[in-house]
Amino acid sequence: MTTRAAIRAAHDSMADKPRQADKHIQTIRMLWNYAKNKLDWTLGDNPAANIDLFGKQKEFEPWPAWMIEKLDSAPDRVRVAAELILGTGQRPSAAIMMTWSQFNGEWMDVTDEKGDETYTVYCPKPLRDFLAGVRKEGRFVLAKNLTEQVTYNGVASAFQKWRKTLGPEAKKYTLHGLRKLAIVRLAEAGCTDAQIQAVTNQSAEMVAYYRKRASRKILSEEAHKK
Repeated sequence: MTTRAAIRAAHDSMADKPRQADKHIQTIRMLWNYAKNKLDWTLGDNPAANIDLFGKQKEFEPWPAWMIEKLDSAPDRVRVAAELILGTGQRPSAAIMMTWSQFNGEWMDVTDEKGDETYTVYCPKPLRDFLAGVRKEGRFVLAKNLTEQVTYNGVASAFQKWRKTLGPEAKKYTLHGLRKLAIVRLAEAGCTDAQIQAVTNQSAEMVAYYRKRASRKILSEEAHKK
């Protein structure tokens, strides 16, 4: 699809590969402009125009507490996706594709898409409790029907509409920021780097980056209390 919303959602879905994601946007812009201006096709405005690119230094900000508290007002698919990302530490696209069969009591099978690897980790109780209240409507947790899941684009589109209702201060936060928040929460809870990596399967450098942010929050709080 070439609607603006679909293009933006596709761009967000490739957030873990920002260079490829930005090239996708730039290619659509170039082809649309060529068809309209050189071939005289009767096209409207370029749907990829002025969509913000990730750029080389793009980082995904962990969601603030106030935004997590607003999840109760989010559409069901956004809330379920958010809980899956936070509870599993997976990339959004992997979390959104999870099936009920991946959950087995205190354990769950999660996927590292970059490494094309699936492994079993502990399923935290808050996630288990949340999923216990989710109605099973198909094979997938986020079910479109009995055999298909809601697509990433479907969740991303609903998220973007909901995010607009939260005001301009919410604009910089993405679904990927929930994964970063999962890391920060684990670090704040006192988990070691090895323990965090066992959950998220991220690089030592990425874990260290977000651990530093978590440590600063903890140390500053302790300092002020003293």
